[in-house]
Amino acid sequence: MSEVGEEMHALVRRLYPLCRSITGDGVRATLDIVGEYVPLEVHEVPTGTEVLDWTVPQEWNIRDAYVADASGRRVVDFAASSLHVLGYSVPVSATMPLAELRPHLHTLPDHPSWVPYRTSYYTPEWGFCLAQETLDAMPDGDYEVRIDSTLADGHLTYAEHVVPGRVTDEVIVSCHVCHPSLANDNLAGIAVAVFLARALAERQPHYTYRFVFAPGTIGAITWLARNAERVERVRHGLVLACAGDRGELTYKRSRRGDAEIDRVLRYVLAASGRPHRVTEFTPYGYDERQYCSPGFDLGVGSLSRTPYAGYPEYHTSADDPDFVSPEAMADTLAVCREAFGVLDRNRRYVNLSPYGEPQLGRRGLYESLGGRSDAKQAQMAMLWVLSLSDGEHGLLDVAERSGLPFDTVAAAADALHGAGLLKA
Repeated sequence: MSEVGEEMHALVRRLYPLCRSITGDGVRATLDIVGEYVPLEVHEVPTGTEVLDWTVPQEWNIRDAYVADASGRRVVDFAASSLHVLGYSVPVSATMPLAELRPHLHTLPDHPSWVPYRTSYYTPEWGFCLAQETLDAMPDGDYEVRIDSTLADGHLTYAEHVVPGRVTDEVIVSCHVCHPSLANDNLAGIAVAVFLARALAERQPHYTYRFVFAPGTIGAITWLARNAERVERVRHGLVLACAGDRGELTYKRSRRGDAEIDRVLRYVLAASGRPHRVTEFTPYGYDERQYCSPGFDLGVGSLSRTPYAGYPEYHTSADDPDFVSPEAMADTLAVCREAFGVLDRNRRYVNLSPYGEPQLGRRGLYESLGGRSDAKQAQMAMLWVLSLSDGEHGLLDVAERSGLPFDTVAAAADALHGAGLLKA
């Protein structure tokens, strides 16, 4: 089991108890912890701010909530799990019979021991989520119902972390920070993003990588509204979600379908031999649909393991830290690193000696391969790079057409460039 997988799993466990929503102190507490791993620039956007076709809502915070029976025993207790309260519940303090309370109780009859995750962001409502078996055990009678929450003018909070590159063109890596105690759908993506940022910082990448930690939908919309000028510099992007379950990796293409990030992920997954799926874009899912909306049309895809709603534990209490594994998160991280390694090195070159095959031997290029077990492959890579370096084909084109490993092709391009035979 990899050390980095264990570190990511420890971060998931640490974040798991916090009550997150699209606004509020739970988001801030989450970003405070993330900020211990990578430096963050935190943004606070006031309630009422117009962001594209939306408006930043009131801020929601909650201190306590419960349903207590006649003896005072808490049958449903927010202190035991943040999932027990309908997200964005308005405050309530009342005593009522079970028949009156029932419409406000949400369960999963098909999974009687699980607690569902439910929200009511934009409609004033209150409610509790509980296991069906708990509801079945509640006798008729009066129950004390209390939700100690506030909905008031405040802020929407999101954060950014930037890994500087050699150019100002940017790659966006986005994950949502709005779900409460859900390990795979939320926290695994955050953990992979954090450790991906740390890995990229260990080398100076070509692109500048901007990591966006924001509430789902309204957070990405807010970021886009506030970064209209920066959007012009975004060349590629990836949304991370459901990054830690034991299912096979799934890449969802951008709206364009043929963006460079789409080609890179397809190539990396296929070349790795990992079981995987590549699916077409749909305007439903995570925040790729915001970045890919037609007005922006950014080349942003989405990487997950089992996609949203594709596993029974999705949006339930069964999506706990034991549901995600260090090995799966380490595997997701490895694919991200491989993909961005290809993306960073996928250059187009021009052959500076295009009339006939240049003499490689007198430039010492053949001799540099002496003793290498892959000397023949490396030699073929040089010939392929020279053949396709017409300013129209990138190194990924070379790797795909030749069937040679991308790393071998990139090394050949470096050698040829160093010998003065290629111009970027």
